[in-house]
Amino acid sequence: MVQMSAIERAKSTYEQWLEQEGLPITEGYGIEDVTQVPRGPWSRLGGYGGFIQLRGTVEGERGIYVGEIPSGQALNPEKHLYEEVIYILRGHGGTEVWLEGEGKKSFEWGPGSLFSPPLNCWHRLFNGGREPVLFLAVTNAPHMMDLFHNADFIFNCGYAFKDRFAGEKEYFSPGNKRYQKGWQNIWETNFIPDVMTAQLDDKPWKAAGGKTTQFEISGNIIVGHIANWPVGRYHRAHYHGPGALIVGLKSKGYVLMWPKEVGTRPYESGHEDTVVKVDWKCGSIYSPPDGWFHQHFKSGREPARHLAIRTGSRLYVSAARRLQGVDFMQLSIDEGGSIIEYEKEDPEIHRRYEEALKLEGVECQMPPVSKAN
Repeated sequence: MVQMSAIERAKSTYEQWLEQEGLPITEGYGIEDVTQVPRGPWSRLGGYGGFIQLRGTVEGERGIYVGEIPSGQALNPEKHLYEEVIYILRGHGGTEVWLEGEGKKSFEWGPGSLFSPPLNCWHRLFNGGREPVLFLAVTNAPHMMDLFHNADFIFNCGYAFKDRFAGEKEYFSPGNKRYQKGWQNIWETNFIPDVMTAQLDDKPWKAAGGKTTQFEISGNIIVGHIANWPVGRYHRAHYHGPGALIVGLKSKGYVLMWPKEVGTRPYESGHEDTVVKVDWKCGSIYSPPDGWFHQHFKSGREPARHLAIRTGSRLYVSAARRLQGVDFMQLSIDEGGSIIEYEKEDPEIHRRYEEALKLEGVECQMPPVSKAN
């Protein structure tokens, strides 16, 4: 047996910080119901919390946690030198945001709301209802903590990023600036009242009849998109880098994920054992690992809607994205991209999907394709 070296056994700064926070940690490829993630008392932030370490988000240096605010209570004020996107799973309340020595700006939210406290701004979440508030948060804390390896600096840096937030009165009003940039539909907004009902744009490149809109929020590198697709259909398989967290919002189904190294037809080539299946429904989360093909299937009786929180800002483009040269996620593999067209996919994938639909009493609505050999 090969012995691991000391450096391979060492924990990152972020992992050490997780242990110091003393909260439960849930691991895996996905979680079928994120509201059931184990939580414990959170002495630093207040309320209750539980951390989540998924394979794809760990590789992508993304932090995830579920927070709980008891009725009539508020979390402790905090600021931090990492980006954070918050999605409200249940409950009603509000958030105060302020710069050191300046007045507070506040806004209210409810189930389905999404927002991002601007980088290194003071903020505090409070419960304004009679039931506990539960929220999901996605951060790039692992990258920032490992970069500086100093938690005190992360939470107590005094710099004010006024290019991101300078106390604007209407900062957290729903944005109405929408446009197309390249092949992507962009929505600039610092607050989405309800992702369940947000207007989306036609974008059938992943699924016939699908809609997708990317949101840019709070000047972040962490952004996201909301996607919708019809009953009886599924997405084309594709791959990309790690770190994207997918949240199920409506309907039900499953996702298949497998390493791209085994090829485009894992069942046909005898690599079924490499395929990971994660069932999803409203409240499920999952994260495809780095360079793994993944394919979203909807088996429920109503149209599906997903929320994806990830990197990939079109306003603040990273060097890594620019060096790719093309948006390979919109191109088929034959064109140098990462999408498996329906006619090139493993026949077993479609066959199993039809079986899943029959169990739900749903008719397959996939458009006809000419199968390639």
